[in-house]
Amino acid sequence: MTSAAPLWTLSAADLAAGFAAGAFTPVDALEAVLARMDLANPSLNAVIAIDRDGALAAAEQSTARWRAGTPRSPLDGVPISIKDNLYLQGLPATWGSRALAEFVPDRDEPAVARLRSAGAVLFGKTNVPELTVQGYTSNLLFGTTINPHAPGRTPGGSTGGGAAAVAAGIGPIAIGTDGGGSLRRPAAHCGLFALKPSVGMVPRHGGFPAILSDFEVIGAVARTPGDLELVRGILEGVDVEDPRSLATLGRLPSWPSPLRVAFMPAIGNNPVDPRIAAAVAGFAADLAASGAEVVTVEEPFDFAGAGAAWATVMTAGVSWYLASFPDRQEAFGPSVRQIAADGAKRSAPELLDALAAASEVRRAAGAFFKDFDILVAPATAALAWPADEVYPPIIAGQPVGPRGHAVFTGWMNVAGVPAVTVPLELTEAEGGIGIQLVAAHGRDADLIQMLRTHPALQRFSPAPIAKLD
Repeated sequence: MTSAAPLWTLSAADLAAGFAAGAFTPVDALEAVLARMDLANPSLNAVIAIDRDGALAAAEQSTARWRAGTPRSPLDGVPISIKDNLYLQGLPATWGSRALAEFVPDRDEPAVARLRSAGAVLFGKTNVPELTVQGYTSNLLFGTTINPHAPGRTPGGSTGGGAAAVAAGIGPIAIGTDGGGSLRRPAAHCGLFALKPSVGMVPRHGGFPAILSDFEVIGAVARTPGDLELVRGILEGVDVEDPRSLATLGRLPSWPSPLRVAFMPAIGNNPVDPRIAAAVAGFAADLAASGAEVVTVEEPFDFAGAGAAWATVMTAGVSWYLASFPDRQEAFGPSVRQIAADGAKRSAPELLDALAAASEVRRAAGAFFKDFDILVAPATAALAWPADEVYPPIIAGQPVGPRGHAVFTGWMNVAGVPAVTVPLELTEAEGGIGIQLVAAHGRDADLIQMLRTHPALQRFSPAPIAKLD
C-alpha cells in the first residue's frame, strides 16, 4: 500500500483513483477508516452501529472487481456511513429512539440499495436526535455527539453523527436526510459540503414513515463537491415505486451569463451571529467581484407562513407516529412526547391548510427562480452551541426560540428546491461557518457544478479534517 497521505484523509474520488492505479485496495481503505473510527469515535460518539464483518466482505469483493478492471461505479470500495433513520439491512435502525432499540431491518431502502449495488462499502450507522426532528444530535439511547472541530459543541442535527464522522475522517461521505436543514446546518457547523436534493430526485419508500411528508429528502455530506457529485450520480434516477422520481427526467436550460444572484443576508428581524454575517457578506462580495450580478434581497417568501406549514406537518407527523405505540409512550423522550402533544392539537383542516400553503410556496419559488439563478444565504444563524443543549437561546444578544438558529433552511424543504452548503471558515472554538446556495427545482447538478468550477468557490475544497490530538 502506497499513499502520500493516510487513506482515511482521502476523498472518495482520490480513493477510487488509487484503487484504479493499484496503489492500494478497498480493504486497505476500509481498514484505515475503521482504525480512524476506533481512535476518534469514543470522544465523538458519531457512529453508533458497525458491521465490521459485512464491510470487510464488501471491501474484499470490491478489491477483486478493481483488480479485474470491472468496478461497478466510481464509489466501488469507498467506505460510506448511513444515517440511523435509514434502513440498512443487518444493522439497527433505531431513529434515535429507545422504542426502536431492537429493530433491525431485513432490507435496504432504495437509496441504500443503490449505493450497495454501486459497490460502496457501507460500514456503519450514524447518530441522530430522536425521530430526527431537532437541530442537535443527542438521544436517550446512544447519548450525545460532539463536533470534531469544536470540543464540547454540537455538530448540529439531525445529520450530526454523519457530519461529525466525515469531519473526523471516519469515511469521506455520510448519507443523511434533510427535512428542515438537517444536512446543511451540520455541514456548516462541521466545515463540510452538503447537498439537499430537489424533491423527487432521490426515490424514497420502504423505510420509516414520512412524518415530514416530502419535505425530507436523502442527500449527503462530504469534504469535496466532487464527492457530492459521485453520490448524486448514483442516488438519482427513476424508481417505478416512487412516481416523484420522474422529476429526474426533466432538463433545464443552462444558466445565463453573468449569473443572477439574490443575496439574502437576513430574514426580517431574526438575529444572525455577526461572525456568520460578516463571512457571508464577504462571500457575496467575492461573487460580485467574479462577475455575478448580485442583488441584496429580503426573504422572497412568506417566512411565517412557510414556517407554520412546516411546524404543522412535523408535529402532526410525530403525533401520528407515536400513536402507533400506545403502550410504549414512556420509551420516547420528553421532547418528542411534547412535540406529539402539540401535534395532537392540530385539526384536519389545519393540516390541509399547511399542505395547501406548501403548494403555494412551491409555486412562488418557481416564480422567484425565473428572475434569479441562485439564492445565497447563511446556512445557519448561530455558531455551534453546547452539545447537550437542544438549541441556542441567544443569538447576537437576542433571545430566540427552538428554530432561531434554523431560520435560513426550512423554506427550501417546504419549497422542494435543491440547496448546497459550502464551508467558509472555521472558528477557533465554535465550529464552522457555512453558506447556502439555493436554486430552482431540478438544478441539483448545476449547483454542484458551480461548486466545482466557479472562481469564488475554489479555495474551499477540500474541507479540512479535524485535528483530534
